[in-house]
Amino acid sequence: MCQLAQVSRAGFYRCFQEQEPQAEEMELRSSIQKLFLEHRRRYGYRRITRALRREGLLANHKRVQRLMREDNLLAVQPKAFISTTNSQHHHEVFLNLASRIKVTGVNQLWVADITYIRLQGEFVYLAVILDAFSRKVVGWELARTLTCDLTKTALQRALAARQPARGLIHHSDRGVQYASQEYIKLLQQHEIVSSMSRPANPYDNASCESFMKTLKWEEIYASEYRDLEQLQQHLEEFIEGYYNRVRLHSALAYLSPEEFESAAANTMPAATMTFFEPQTDSRTDAAINPSP
Repeated sequence: MCQLAQVSRAGFYRCFQEQEPQAEEMELRSSIQKLFLEHRRRYGYRRITRALRREGLLANHKRVQRLMREDNLLAVQPKAFISTTNSQHHHEVFLNLASRIKVTGVNQLWVADITYIRLQGEFVYLAVILDAFSRKVVGWELARTLTCDLTKTALQRALAARQPARGLIHHSDRGVQYASQEYIKLLQQHEIVSSMSRPANPYDNASCESFMKTLKWEEIYASEYRDLEQLQQHLEEFIEGYYNRVRLHSALAYLSPEEFESAAANTMPAATMTFFEPQTDSRTDAAINPSP
């Protein structure tokens, strides 16, 4: 639109801010949310400000910082893997097990993620947990704030619905919502093994990313919601009534998640996991164990 009108994007947003200050702030917050999640919650306000300027939004870094603080967009720097448990450490990073496990049945690997949804006058956040075997949404929660309670409630709903046996692997990104002491403690209480993605690698969580894309294209972008309560109702109808029970998935031989689980109920072997083994030098082995 700016190209057709031969005006700069900065000039457009400057005029937009003067005429529609509330709408302009929502547009700015939407751009901040988008950039923050695109970069896997690793950008702070300085990098977000720079990224906004590259898109033509000349927002002051103090304003960006204020909006990120109001929306609880806390950037967490990835930490190195810690092999020993430190109960006092609030952001322990766990080994990535999702790429090593071959899933053969339900409740072997759960994947979790968070996205934001824009309403007319506010942003809300959706935390989701999927069973990697069937792509079924086993737990979800919607809230106005991006806190640890959001992900914890989604996990509690998944545990109540599925009652998984011990040894289940829970995989997520390295965000503070999943690395918090309360969340890790809840996993440990149910003997669930924690797993986290590698830095800047969203492919380990591809099934959850795919669900978020499906949700937004088939439900969120196709509707308008007055408030969080209306969105809550629509999400429940979409997730519980349509996505899990009716929608056909090409990755599941064109079955719905519940149909796929029912079909595989009697043919589910145990999960297997592979690890890299160091190569041995045959000459050294021969020297240590000479032939008789």
